[in-house]
Amino acid sequence: TVQLDGRSVYVRDIPAKGYAVVAPEENRPLSLDEQSRTLESDFLRVVLDESMNIISLYDKEANREVLIPGKAANTLIAFEDYPRAYDAWEITNYYTEKSWTISDVTEAHPLSGEGARAGFYVKRLFGNSVIEQKIYLYANEKRLDFQTKIDWKNDHILLKAAFPFDLNADFATYDIQYGNVRRATHRNTSWDDAKFEVCMHKFADISEHGFGVSLMTDCKYGCDTLGSEIRLTLLKSATYPDPTADKCLHEFSYSIYPHTGDFREAGTIRRAFEFNNPMSAESVPAKSGTLPSRYSFVSIDGENAFIETVKKAEDGDGIIVRVCEEFNEHTQRTLTFGFDFACAVLCDMMEKEISPIEIKGRSISLPLKPFEIVTLKIKLR
Repeated sequence: TVQLDGRSVYVRDIPAKGYAVVAPEENRPLSLDEQSRTLESDFLRVVLDESMNIISLYDKEANREVLIPGKAANTLIAFEDYPRAYDAWEITNYYTEKSWTISDVTEAHPLSGEGARAGFYVKRLFGNSVIEQKIYLYANEKRLDFQTKIDWKNDHILLKAAFPFDLNADFATYDIQYGNVRRATHRNTSWDDAKFEVCMHKFADISEHGFGVSLMTDCKYGCDTLGSEIRLTLLKSATYPDPTADKCLHEFSYSIYPHTGDFREAGTIRRAFEFNNPMSAESVPAKSGTLPSRYSFVSIDGENAFIETVKKAEDGDGIIVRVCEEFNEHTQRTLTFGFDFACAVLCDMMEKEISPIEIKGRSISLPLKPFEIVTLKIKLR
């Protein structure tokens, strides 16, 4: 789903690292009922309460409720935050002892007429801070977004968004740069208890056999998971060494993606990349130029390997392409380029050449080990 001339439209089959001239797809059914505060697509049905928290998230494909009965999701919780030593860097495990649920809704209204998405606008107050959110459901994608803008003025508050999922899982998976890690969702040992806050990059996922939920984010890199509840850390308002460090305007987004299978089968990594690197679109009239209507600079086959980087080489006129395996498996993948080149060389991450690689036309066959990072230099001449 892309933004085009102030509306949301859905497009398909855009080539990797490239472009395509396409016509927008027709939207699937999408409804908004202001009276019952309900959003519904072919994939999900979302119901909000009077505080504009989500009290039901029903997955129509899996035919099941995603949330724990009687609990609300996207609940914003403010915790008192006075770390032991490092105000701006540390979160101590006693922060949960004092908290407030932010339920002061001063404004709420529907967001409709936007094409391939619909939702609700919500404005909340907490102390001197203003929290605004646009909650969007999409016609053609199984995704629920929270576009957030916060004018933050409070001190020593750790702000989190809580999502109590109805799942049975003893671990959660967290995205990190070039891979992912698993952490326990319980506090059975002192080692588990010490991992109450976990780093994450593009997503966190919690799944049982056959079903799970991914929480994607575009710039928030910490959360805690206890049982099947994930709480995404949104803000930390330290006063030392800078008393005004977080007292500013924050804009960010996060998203919920219920899915069948685990995060690999569900394509969570690909969706998280798309969420962090949204596609741009513009209307174009018919033209008489020589460029093709579709073009891919470079692509890779399969679902487990991703082209993380395409850049000009630091030395010479080559092009650097960096690939990472993300599923923790041995695999063989093929890179296909949209241009002719003379040769390809395996490099280290400092771009120092190691050995040549066989090429076949515009393609390179690349063996990858679990979580391996491979850097290639493509020489044009």
